[in-house]
Amino acid sequence: MTFEKKWWQTAVVYQVYPRSFMDSDGDGIGDIKGITSKLDYLEKLGITAIWLSPVYASPMADNGYDISDYEAIAGIFGDMVDMDELLKSAEKRGIKIIMDLVVNHTSDEHAWFIEARKSQDNPYRDYYIWRDEPNQLTSAFSGSAWTLDPATNQYYLHLFADKQPDLNWENEKVRRAVYDMMNFWIDKGVGGFRMDVIDLIGKQPDQEITANGPQLHPYLKEMNRETFGDKNLLTVGETWGATPEIAKLYSAPERNELSMVFQFEHVSLSHAPNAPKWDVIELDRKRLKTILSKWQTELPLGSGWNSLFWNNHDLPRAISIWGNDGKYRVQSAKAFAILLHLMRGTPFIYQGEEIGMTNFDFTDISQVADIESQNMYAERLAAGYEPSDIMASIRAVGRDNARTPMQWENAENAGFTSGKPWLAPNPNSANINVKDTLSDKDSIFYTYQKLIALRKSAEWVVYGDYELLETSDNVFAYLRKYEGRKYLVVVNFSDEIERFTSQLTPGKGVIANRQIPSELRDVVLKPWDAFSVEVV
Repeated sequence: MTFEKKWWQTAVVYQVYPRSFMDSDGDGIGDIKGITSKLDYLEKLGITAIWLSPVYASPMADNGYDISDYEAIAGIFGDMVDMDELLKSAEKRGIKIIMDLVVNHTSDEHAWFIEARKSQDNPYRDYYIWRDEPNQLTSAFSGSAWTLDPATNQYYLHLFADKQPDLNWENEKVRRAVYDMMNFWIDKGVGGFRMDVIDLIGKQPDQEITANGPQLHPYLKEMNRETFGDKNLLTVGETWGATPEIAKLYSAPERNELSMVFQFEHVSLSHAPNAPKWDVIELDRKRLKTILSKWQTELPLGSGWNSLFWNNHDLPRAISIWGNDGKYRVQSAKAFAILLHLMRGTPFIYQGEEIGMTNFDFTDISQVADIESQNMYAERLAAGYEPSDIMASIRAVGRDNARTPMQWENAENAGFTSGKPWLAPNPNSANINVKDTLSDKDSIFYTYQKLIALRKSAEWVVYGDYELLETSDNVFAYLRKYEGRKYLVVVNFSDEIERFTSQLTPGKGVIANRQIPSELRDVVLKPWDAFSVEVV
């Protein structure tokens, strides 16, 4: 099999959540000019691309994932002039902008839906999904996925909030309008698209099929052909139910669909099987090793491509839920980075991850802005749960943990805004912030910087084979093999002292968060120790 190398295989992508990154005008909300003002910082980190969470016009019922105009910028973030300047300034620094493509649904304030709800025979009616009676489909944000529109006495489908009506992808006019919009952004010079819940666009609601419907892949092939297929862009699909076999359908080069997928199998380890994400359990480290390794070995070169991530805007901070964000915060943050960034795939860093930002200690629902957490709180309160137990779940896995403002310095509002922030910064910004991190040459930031540089220069990181090694449950060790050379990666994924033994002989060191052992026959690993070394 011939394997064609692509720029995005050596890339590292940095996700920016705009309303929480940097506020340039003092209104308490991050904006596009704020992002542009921090490009030098991101260039210093070394990233290849920015994945920009939605900045399109939106009433913000779900923080911009409810879009009212795909070809306009939300006023709170700036305007198209600001967007064009961001694209130009990023390009000067060799940084591409990846747009968040949200086309499973729109806002109920989008012009299409405003028209569609006027009458049952409106030309835009069939842009959305309407039924006389609801079925059992439920919304991801609690309750029924159907809402009655009194004006026409029919129910419309919304797999998310009732202000996010689902588009009807069976309608060719919908698909054409989406492709035209994508080409608008491609012509502006974006580097690609992250595709929000893209596995839902082939839904068949009458059969209660939502993800991976029979028309999903034909739609993606058509999208590829009509938009980005010949443009050498990065495309990544958010695919919650994907297995390696499903990932091949999306990302095998000869299928002409997407570059790669976001799969979430490892994320599901934070809660009990078949239970809501709020029912948090302790991490099964053995299962984590099995899952991450499966994605390394069952998606071989040429048959598909994977993304690598611990964090995003929907997830808690990984070092808080699975690491140690207290005594071993720095060590565990570096361990997470070393473990993941030396695997095959395209790594995604979420803002603040590179300085070791943590979850927020939410104590009252009034501190929470996230619609998903608010709905769950109301639902569980009505079901008789104790408020303290509900808040414990939100502290552990609520989406606002990732959305607190970026911590730039030990200053008022963490240097994020001169006004009142839309969401309170974490008080630990006094000790965890960019300014202090950059002045400490042994900080988490420089571990990430080195790993990013390594991916650009060392082909074994990008293309090498992977082999999981037998160890105790708390130790994650693997080999990467490329063109006759071998590289060992060892991480103590715990607060305990562990041991690692190998008959391999260490050679040149690659990276470590403490030290690289001079021999491997009986290595004592302190809590969260991580290292990589070439071996023979």
